[in-house]
Amino acid sequence: MAQYSKNPFEVDGIHQRLDALLAECDAELTRRRDPVDFAHRYEEPRDREVAGLIAASLAFGNAVAARQSIDRALSVLGPHPAERITGVSRAELQRDLHGFVHRIYRGEHLAILLSQAAALLREHATLGRAFAQFHAESDGDFREALARFADALRGDAASRSMRHLVSDPRAGSACKRLLLYARWMIRPADGVDLGLWPIAPRELIIPVDTHVHRISRNLGLTRRRTASWVTAEEITAALRRLDPDDPVKYDFALCHLGVSRDCPSRPDFAKCERCVLQDVCEVWTSRRTPSSTKEAGQLGL
Repeated sequence: MAQYSKNPFEVDGIHQRLDALLAECDAELTRRRDPVDFAHRYEEPRDREVAGLIAASLAFGNAVAARQSIDRALSVLGPHPAERITGVSRAELQRDLHGFVHRIYRGEHLAILLSQAAALLREHATLGRAFAQFHAESDGDFREALARFADALRGDAASRSMRHLVSDPRAGSACKRLLLYARWMIRPADGVDLGLWPIAPRELIIPVDTHVHRISRNLGLTRRRTASWVTAEEITAALRRLDPDDPVKYDFALCHLGVSRDCPSRPDFAKCERCVLQDVCEVWTSRRTPSSTKEAGQLGL
């Protein structure tokens, strides 16, 4: 794995800027546009676990369509999703979810996921306790614990669709949705994350989507061009230099900086000029700061 090359002075600068980004993020307002909001609609921890699992698993593609699919799935399960999935058979879940479609997934795939989650709930009482056991059996290896948790959620005869719905950390992909779910469940309750699982936040690996990957490259947290597990580890290693105990606390703010297009995929003078990360963004600092909007246009910003 490549080493994080920033010198201490640069690290301090990035730390200050990321803290400022976190401070200016309106977490409550932004959460309403984030899939984690579905988990906050429930009071019982087990219901939050199940709602979060559905929300994280379907959190890809068009954001509006994803939210509609999550809402549709949860409406089928009623006000107590954990009680519902543990009280019925897989066949009944498939019947209830008949006609459900989200991108390449159908109701049968979601029914498998939920019936496997129900088996973990019946055996361990909570999904958090199940994960904690996988973690202990893996000698504290977070990646292997996550892989065993994913294995349990897919079941023995996992189809190609199920392997995509619940990805395998051992295979080298970024596993963004699985890591997103882990972040929601493990990080301390702060109005966004829920703090339900007995695992230390320092164990977490950042969920790398398009936005987090691009902004991390802009900040020099990684040089890798593809989002992979190694990329996620590299970004997390860089963030651990800022906060060893809670390295992924910046994920929510970084992700929504991109989702909101306040950090556009191509430099935009008007937006970049007011960005709190401007002076540590390599895309911005590699260009001569324009003295006027006209000059900005000439420079292609």
